[in-house]
Amino acid sequence: MPEIIPNLHPLMVHFPIAFVTVSALFHVVAAATRGKPLSRNFSILAHSLLWLGALSLLPAVFLGWQAYNSVTHDDASHAAMLIHRNWALGTSIVLIILASWDIWRNKVDSPSAWWFVITVIGAWSMVAVMAWHGGELVYRHGLGVMSLPVPEGDVGHSHHSDTTTDMDEHSHAYSPS
Repeated sequence: MPEIIPNLHPLMVHFPIAFVTVSALFHVVAAATRGKPLSRNFSILAHSLLWLGALSLLPAVFLGWQAYNSVTHDDASHAAMLIHRNWALGTSIVLIILASWDIWRNKVDSPSAWWFVITVIGAWSMVAVMAWHGGELVYRHGLGVMSLPVPEGDVGHSHHSDTTTDMDEHSHAYSPS
């Protein structure tokens, strides 16, 4: 695996997030356009994307578990990892049950009942919270990313607002303003 990507979890998590998000949108649109010709197409997309979202969870969870056990972290980031892991496991269970119910009870080309649409929106909300906590791990705690360069000498960085293209005039020296 390339050194810049310590594991494949960050790549795989975007699939279930995208599939479930778009599925929730199409569930609402399909239910809102019930009885109209396009409702059938929206329903097919809504159901199919929910199923793909649940399927794509499997490698994301597996790779997340691998990342959980291999990424270097401190106590604060470990606590954040536990929150993300718990949300991920709970959300995964809900989405797999929801998709299984959908496969068992619904026709792929018929709009879902409003109670099911609201349930899909609730599951999407869980995905959003889980994704937020995953983003916190990367952007707040710096897990799974290469470290930033350590500044040497004077600390600071400034860019001038002029539109010059001469690299000699581009300063990286600290200047207290």
